[in-house]
This record gives sequence, structure tokens and C-alpha cells, in this order.
Amino acid sequence: MDKYFTTTYSSPIGNLPLISNENALIAVLWENNSPKRVNLSGHLIDHETSILTETKKQLDAYFEGKRKNFDLPLHIKGTDFQVKIWKALTGIPFGQTRTYGQLAKEINQESASRAVGAANGRNPISIIIPCHRVIGTNGKLTGFAGGLEAKQYLLKLEGSLLL
Repeated sequence: MDKYFTTTYSSPIGNLPLISNENALIAVLWENNSPKRVNLSGHLIDHETSILTETKKQLDAYFEGKRKNFDLPLHIKGTDFQVKIWKALTGIPFGQTRTYGQLAKEINQESASRAVGAANGRNPISIIIPCHRVIGTNGKLTGFAGGLEAKQYLLKLEGSLLL
């Protein structure tokens, strides 16, 4: 059984459980995260590793408007398709958004926008892998594991949401 380390980050959008292994960040979850959304089968130990400390530091700078990109070792676990989507998400620049259809085109699978949406919804490393930057074709905010208020907050923080 895998061993993971966990701590909680207190953010302006709620308490975010952070999870790492010895070498990399594995998850940034939401307070009321559904256990079905991100499958972490392993033993959780309440201990702040150096990776979790650095994650908190970088999240602080992000929420203070001083950081636009994250520089953390990530351990991404998912299907090949999910990993492909999550890597594509990291290519969406700070302050910009994409639609599910645009992401599907970027990975050369134009008819896969629903599958892109499903993979986006299972992103285990929220904020760091910016799934909040994906919006509906009509420009409206769509489902988000952290809730639409959190998504709106993040997009406004990044200057990509004009309200």
C-alpha cells in the first residue's frame, strides 16, 4: 500500500487538502471533495513534507497575485487520456481560458469535448493544473469540483473573468 503525506492549506476559497509522496505533489483537493473524483488508495499520514511546505508557499504567492506559474514536482496518476488532458491544461496561460472543444482540438480529438470535460473534472491537482481555466462554449462557467464560486474567484484573480 502506498504511503502519502497530507496537510491542509487555508486558502481564500476554503481549506484545501494537499497530498504528496516523498518526491512530488499528488493532489490539491477541495474541502468537500468526493472520494470518487480522485482515487487515492493508500495510507495517509498527517505530516508536512518539504514538498507540501513549498506548495503552500507557492499557493500563498499565487493568491497574493505574485505568482502566475507553479514550479513543483508533480506525480500525475490517471489514464493515458486523462494525463494528456491534464498536461494540455498546464499549457493554458495565466489569465486565459479555453473551452472543452478548444482543448479537444489541441489534442487532435475534436469530437472528444465530453471526454475532455470528464477528464478535466477528475484533475487531482486543482489550481496547480489549472482546470478552472476551462469554460463552456458559450463563455459561461461550467461544473467545477471546488464549486462555481471558487472557479469564479480563481478566474477573477487571474484577470480572465470580467464581472
